[in-house]
Amino acid sequence: MTARPCLPWPHPVLKTPASDVDAITDDVRAIWADMIDTMEAMPGYGLAAVQIGVPLRLAVVDCSTQRGQAVRMANPIVLHASGQLREHEEASPNLPGVSAVIRRPRAVTVQFLNAAGEVEERDFVGLWATSVQHQIDHLAGKMYFDHLSPLKRKMLVARAEKYRKRG
Repeated sequence: MTARPCLPWPHPVLKTPASDVDAITDDVRAIWADMIDTMEAMPGYGLAAVQIGVPLRLAVVDCSTQRGQAVRMANPIVLHASGQLREHEEASPNLPGVSAVIRRPRAVTVQFLNAAGEVEERDFVGLWATSVQHQIDHLAGKMYFDHLSPLKRKMLVARAEKYRKRG
């Protein structure tokens, strides 16, 4: 497969909720493969299909130390989130050059269609939970900085614009 370019924010696809996936097909598997190649090329811990211009509710996450353990998800939803929060510095290839510390639940239970087309429920903790939530936000048309106050968000976007202009 191949690594694909990431759309630049504020591309409309990044601001629009993605469409559900009806079934796991060879086309879906090919998109997942491209997403994993793209995630590895960044390198990153996860990727949502919308980030590469595919408006479907598909995500991949791999926070393993040895890599090659990507979880492929279609239509992921959080069923349960822990009350304990975890801070992590988040970024996105769609808005390069900037990052922000975001507080999210430390653990989540997520339901999704897996690569076999079966409904699966899985618990994610720590960095895995953060990355899964980050990807689910993308699929809902949100970016990580939407969790910031309006002032902090404005400052972050301004810094990203300066970074982009410096090239």
